[in-house]
Amino acid sequence: MSFLAKSKTLLLVYRNMPQQNLSEVVNIMLPPQFYTLKKEALPLKYAFQAKKIAPSLFDGLLEDTTAYDYLVYKEADQWVFIAYDLEEIAVFLQNKGIKAEQVGKLFFAQQALDAFKYPVALGEKDALLTMGDVVVNLPRIALKDEMKLQKFNESFIPKNGLTLNTAFHSYLTQKQAIALATLFSIFALLFFTEGWRNGSNSEEIKAQINTLLEEYPSLQSQYTRKSIAQKYRTIDTVERRKRDVIKTLAGMLFKGVKVGYFKMDEKSFIIRYSCSDAKVAKHLREIAKKLGFASVKTLTGNTVQIEEKL
Repeated sequence: MSFLAKSKTLLLVYRNMPQQNLSEVVNIMLPPQFYTLKKEALPLKYAFQAKKIAPSLFDGLLEDTTAYDYLVYKEADQWVFIAYDLEEIAVFLQNKGIKAEQVGKLFFAQQALDAFKYPVALGEKDALLTMGDVVVNLPRIALKDEMKLQKFNESFIPKNGLTLNTAFHSYLTQKQAIALATLFSIFALLFFTEGWRNGSNSEEIKAQINTLLEEYPSLQSQYTRKSIAQKYRTIDTVERRKRDVIKTLAGMLFKGVKVGYFKMDEKSFIIRYSCSDAKVAKHLREIAKKLGFASVKTLTGNTVQIEEKL
């Protein structure tokens, strides 16, 4: 990490953060809300080898309609895989008032694992802390009263970060941008001439388009992404709701609480938490109600059950 990167303010962002009004360039750290994490002990020597198999490791965990990027690095005897949507992150920052020229480096909370010795506030209601060598997001009400919050500052900056210039200014390389401009020109030509061009000429133009799409697969991905997203928007909404509920339920785990039973389908879910004693069970019920769950009850054996519709 360079001295210039260390000298910049490190801003911890989160989904419901207020609008920003920055007057300087800052580095950005993203909590687990913006990425999906996996750890695997693989007999690989180099990061580029691990990166090649990254998509297959997340098969079934990520949205098929989104183009993900992957950060891969070695941590002890395991490889850490972080999947993220660079486009989504860029749009989020822009919507929060963080301009392109105000972003230095991008980091993920997991990269600063050793720095999270105590919980770090994430807004007014949540906190980041380390659990089982993973940085997780939990409601602050789930923390023990004696757990103190530590101050978040530039000491959390990891060794390596991502540069967001391409994320804000262009998602394509210069070569791809030229090809995309050519592609759009061909589309325009096809639109204005299809009424009077004969069939053979139209086929030639279509052949040129197909040739470009074959030569630059990333253009094809971006060209079709919107139509695919539109087609599966309803499905995606349901899946997002499922993931949000699962993240919330997972965030309710703390010392003395473990999951005894869990089932989820398209319309509802049911989960039973096994608590170590009645006090823990009571605390868990309070957390569940504060998080908006209406159907919360205690069963025999200090078991707390939540059963609700999605």
